[in-house]
Amino acid sequence: MSEELIAALQQVLDKGGLLVGDEALERESAWSFGLSQSAIVTRPKTTQQVSDILRICHRFGKAVVTHGGKTGMVQGCLAGETELVLSTERLNQIEAIDKTGRTMTVQAGVALQTVQEQAEERGLMFPMDLGARGSATIGGNIATNAGGNRVIRYGMTRDLVLGLEVVLADGTVVSSLNRMIKNNAGYDLKQLFIGSEGTLGIVTRAVLRLRPALSSDCTALVAVSAFEHLPKLLAKAEAELGGRLSAFEVMWNSYYEKASQREGHAVPLAATYPYYALIETQGSDAQYDAQSFQHYLEDTLTQALIEDAVLAQSQSERDNLWAIRDNVETMLAYMPGYLFDISLAIDLMPEYLEQIEGELSEGWPETFRYAVFGHLGDGNLHLIITVASDDLPVRHQVEEIVYSALQARGGSISAEHGIGLEKRDYLHYSRSNEEISLMKRLKQSLDPKGILNPGKLFRSI
Repeated sequence: MSEELIAALQQVLDKGGLLVGDEALERESAWSFGLSQSAIVTRPKTTQQVSDILRICHRFGKAVVTHGGKTGMVQGCLAGETELVLSTERLNQIEAIDKTGRTMTVQAGVALQTVQEQAEERGLMFPMDLGARGSATIGGNIATNAGGNRVIRYGMTRDLVLGLEVVLADGTVVSSLNRMIKNNAGYDLKQLFIGSEGTLGIVTRAVLRLRPALSSDCTALVAVSAFEHLPKLLAKAEAELGGRLSAFEVMWNSYYEKASQREGHAVPLAATYPYYALIETQGSDAQYDAQSFQHYLEDTLTQALIEDAVLAQSQSERDNLWAIRDNVETMLAYMPGYLFDISLAIDLMPEYLEQIEGELSEGWPETFRYAVFGHLGDGNLHLIITVASDDLPVRHQVEEIVYSALQARGGSISAEHGIGLEKRDYLHYSRSNEEISLMKRLKQSLDPKGILNPGKLFRSI
């Protein structure tokens, strides 16, 4: 540990802004990944402090790993012994809310749930939602271009961000806190940093786009007998529900059977069907919305697109249906296991799953099990796979099977979780050599010393 580096950091950080030695090492690095190996943790409170930290690290050639809520799934915030952690936990202020323009200006360390609640108090809504809402931070959501449950209607994080303030590797502050929806004045620089996983710059502040709060929700869980009925259900919902469709989540029986077993709660639909879809609409006319949603369900029953349905009659019933979809913890029964986050065209999903299931069954005939669920409306599937081994070589064999099958189908190895350390060796299955080369040139241009989250996305530049 460089005493000169520590002394320089002490000059720019207030009390509590710098943790060194055991105090730093005792902090969790990321959920499920244990303790950090970094002996230096910085906790800036202002953009200027972030700038000072990066200016110092740039001078010393010290690698920096940014921590937000540490809820990432691809080892993107793991910090090694030679790396410094920059935590955004004290960058946690909501700076402004513009009800007329429907924007919120926040610091990077604000939790997603806090943004949702503050918007709701003002009759507005921040539509992005995901299971880790209480811990995940806005800066982390931006860095990974998070998706979640409502992408089908509102888009990914990049569709909900109007402006950013970012600190570059050398400490330069690029502040473009734009509050306009339309701005074609040159390059849209914020898009460089959304989804860059902290490798091009560190987000410190953001202007978020809010929407008017909607007064009606309709939610149903339906049972489906054949995969080919799912895209028809989706198309019918998009065509007939007046643009109100906000979620179309699908659970294969392999997931639903376990996730629906919740202590103190009855199973809403028997676990005897191959597929289950959780369908939700949001609107502003409760009576009309409920009538049209019920008509949609009745029509799909008549057409044999669904076999059975449960329509939520209250907020608690709605929460219980969503709790099944969000009950990923129940998959601990599959541990040691691997979680995959992939996307591909809906019509290619059955053959893709058939191929990888065949290869995995052949490789581990006695121990292979898996569960499938995901945001089918936007082509995103989550796979939980176990072969009863957590050995690294075995993990790589499983990953190769899952990811290589995507290449010929034009799929992506990451729908919403990012690349991090976990997927970097498989990036070529989703991006061409020319694309990867351009990504590396951007990295080299903005971070020539390679100090920002090194080793993530690429092994080297």
